[in-house]
Parts: sequence; structure tokens; C-alpha cells
Amino acid sequence: MGGNGATGIFLMFAILAAVLGIVSKIAGGNHLRSWRNDSLAAAGSSSIVAWAVTALAFGLACKQINIGGWRGWRLRVLEGFTIVLAFTQLLYVMLIHAGFFSSRYGPGYRDGEYGLDGPGAHPVHKGGVPAATGI
Repeated sequence: MGGNGATGIFLMFAILAAVLGIVSKIAGGNHLRSWRNDSLAAAGSSSIVAWAVTALAFGLACKQINIGGWRGWRLRVLEGFTIVLAFTQLLYVMLIHAGFFSSRYGPGYRDGEYGLDGPGAHPVHKGGVPAATGI
């Protein structure tokens, strides 16, 4: 394996970031298909984990470039892809979590439960005791 001392660790985190990114995109696709609160939570949490590992790989890519030395063209391309991926993954995390801030951008974390919105399913207001009649 060519490169410098950071190459092995960088490759390990780059492959891990790629796998977690693919899993995160599958969870995001599942959320687009079902469009529910629970799928939003799963897509959001997996996107944060994938971005965290991608940020580690980004830091290692920058460290590898900073150390210098001779690196093959494949390793330099992988470093460039990792740097671009860190920013696109951050954009993905921000778009997935837009549903947290407003239900305008998705189902939102604060929406009501599913299946309870049928006719007569809303709970009665418990504001007080009704007035006595006929005493």
C-alpha cells in the first residue's frame, strides 16, 4: 500500500463512511416512500452517524494531504471524493432534519400519531365538570 502513514487509517474510514452513507440513503429512501414520523427519525439518526464518520474521513483526507509524500492518482481521487462527500453529506443531514424544525418540510417530529385521526378519535376536552341539569 502506497502513500504515507495515514493512508491505512484513511482508507478504513473512507470505506466505512461509504457503507454508512449508502445505508443512510436507503433509510432516506424509505422515509420518502412512507413519509412518517418514525421513518423520519430513522433517516435522521442514520444520516448523523454517516456524517460523523464522513467528517472523520474528511479530517484524515486533509491530514493525508498535509503530510504530503508521493500518493498515486487513485488515492488523490479518493481524497477529493471524500472532501466533496463531507459537504454533500452535511447538506443531506440538514435537509433530512428540516422536518424537525417545521412540518412544512415533512411530517415533522411533533405531528400526531397515525391511525388515530379517524372520525370521533380525537379526545374530549377536559376543561371542567359539565353543569348539573335537573336538580
